[in-house]
Amino acid sequence: MTILENGALAAAKSLPIGYDKRMMVAAGRASGELGRRIAERLDMELTDAGLKTFPDGEVYCRYADSIRGADIFIVQSIASCEREGITANDALMELLVMTEAAVGASAHRVIAVTPWYGYSRQDKKSAPREPITARLVAKMLETAGVDRVVTMDLHAGQVQGFFSKPVDHMTAMPILTQYVQDRLAASVEDLVIVAADAGRVKLSTKFGQKIGAPIALLAKERPAQSVAEIAYVIGDVRDKVAVVVDDIIDTGGTLAAAAQTLIDKGASEVHAVATHGIFSGSAFETLGDSPLSSIVVTDTVPLREGAPDLILQLTSADILTATVRGIFTDDSVSEIFAGENQLF
Repeated sequence: MTILENGALAAAKSLPIGYDKRMMVAAGRASGELGRRIAERLDMELTDAGLKTFPDGEVYCRYADSIRGADIFIVQSIASCEREGITANDALMELLVMTEAAVGASAHRVIAVTPWYGYSRQDKKSAPREPITARLVAKMLETAGVDRVVTMDLHAGQVQGFFSKPVDHMTAMPILTQYVQDRLAASVEDLVIVAADAGRVKLSTKFGQKIGAPIALLAKERPAQSVAEIAYVIGDVRDKVAVVVDDIIDTGGTLAAAAQTLIDKGASEVHAVATHGIFSGSAFETLGDSPLSSIVVTDTVPLREGAPDLILQLTSADILTATVRGIFTDDSVSEIFAGENQLF
């Protein structure tokens, strides 16, 4: 009798090559609701990660179920969540701790689903002695043991290059273009898509092509960080319904200034669409007092309480669910977008 013919080892000898894989989905506290939506669409329960914060502020994680041999998808945007009382830095630490726990529990693959990649705006050195923090976050995730990263509408394409692991870049543009077509484009001739700055021209051009509308450009100056001044508009916006397209809305100052500039240039209405609604600081008050008619964002970042009525949040769960399913089954992810998910 050989050792393989004895006990449990004998069963290993008969394992089929194509044995069934196992998928699990967990979520950090910054993306708990989004994680639940993804799990529901996959017809499965969200895995309890046992997250808690000790009195001294340290983060703790212990998965309730065995994840040995499973592909585990950890849904966590690197963003603050006022409802859960965590900051963006807490969310990052949670993601790292959840990854370390999964690796230590012998997960087959650990995939970080990070729709909003925090620190992505710190993607280069704009002045001497500054860090490239987006690169640091990539190093931290890979050191923790992430095998793959799923993100959505990165602020800058070069962030993908900070990883040696595969990065799947998703986009919320299909959601946002569909909304504009259904709700705002009563007559495409009356619509103009406005790039928030020169860096968003390519994105806005594709957005306009999807709905068959012309584009315009807002030229702005930034005298200091998080401070923007709109200088002028390139393109015809007079008597048009202007839709400002951007990837992020943070403090709202730039968007409010843009809306006022467009109104001053003759636009009949100004709407805004963006993937990530961060809305930090006094953003709600700033945007509520602006001439904007509506603001549409997705749920990559949890919406704080007290949002003005003009803000509408759509879910990105359908796109992320299709992505998770495609990665798990080793199917093409880019086919979800017909290969047009690289918009920067």
